[in-house]
Amino acid sequence: MPRTITFGQAINEAMCEEMRRDERVFLMGEDVGVFGGVFGVSAGMLDEFGEERVRDTPISEAAIVGAGLGAALVGMRPIVEIMFADFVTVAMDQVVNQVAKARYMSGGKADVPLTIRLAHGAPGAAAAQHSQSPEAWFMNVPGLKIAVPATPRDAKGLLKTAIRGRDPVLFFEHKMLYAEKGEVPDEDYTIPFGQAVVHRAGSDITVIAIGGVLPAVMQAAAQLASEGISVEVVDPRTLVPLDLETLAASVQRTHRVLIVHEAHRRAGPGAEIAALLAEHVIAYLDAPILRVATQNVPFPYNPDLERYILPTVEDVVHAVRAAVRYEL
Repeated sequence: MPRTITFGQAINEAMCEEMRRDERVFLMGEDVGVFGGVFGVSAGMLDEFGEERVRDTPISEAAIVGAGLGAALVGMRPIVEIMFADFVTVAMDQVVNQVAKARYMSGGKADVPLTIRLAHGAPGAAAAQHSQSPEAWFMNVPGLKIAVPATPRDAKGLLKTAIRGRDPVLFFEHKMLYAEKGEVPDEDYTIPFGQAVVHRAGSDITVIAIGGVLPAVMQAAAQLASEGISVEVVDPRTLVPLDLETLAASVQRTHRVLIVHEAHRRAGPGAEIAALLAEHVIAYLDAPILRVATQNVPFPYNPDLERYILPTVEDVVHAVRAAVRYEL
């Protein structure tokens, strides 16, 4: 029977269950032990697993990721936490030039079962260096898998898949989703990468919602339904691999598409998805491919200005109306 738990609890359960299942799994990062992580996601894990398997690290993302890579190469299955996704830039060489390329440069001999958890997204007045969604930066790097779960069920199932896999995974967790609740099965389960999910069936337009924007998109879809506009909401769940088949099939049915994400608009994940859809289903489109995303400016500290640049329910509603009313 499913239970209702939060997104953060789902992440905690996934890590604990995998650490009980496999002694090679361990967690390390800044304050993940004594304080349970800055967002409390690893609370209680130090008490159960001890300092050998829940390791507080120095404030050095380069060291955290580098140590994780070394551990993965010798047969461990590390989970490393980047407290704020913005700070993965400090470990860019390790992620891009070492972690992503180790299998290729070893001729396929080296497994890299490293899961890098990154808290991303704007939590409210955290300013320019603690609010970004950098998942698209890494879509350009071969050798990395990228997960962006939006529900507790998906967070747990995808994280288990990441931990059990043979390849490095960047696992993006939106800070504003940690308190979101949803049903999660009691039994052990995993969710394969590269399988999108349709959260709401519709016939007038496909809205592709990535990560933390899903609640706003679902709210917009409900509002639009009252106007007689039927919105199909699709969540890719993983960006690499991307389930283009499901996305394309939805667009073929609805003939219109809007892509929504919190990453910046320019060269964000929506740009790549738009390009792929243009290549594969442009003949089915009755309107231009549209995007709603964060405006191309650094995140302001002022809460009113932050809300102004972020995608909103109203932005989604206006974009859907424009697409549905568009005439070729």
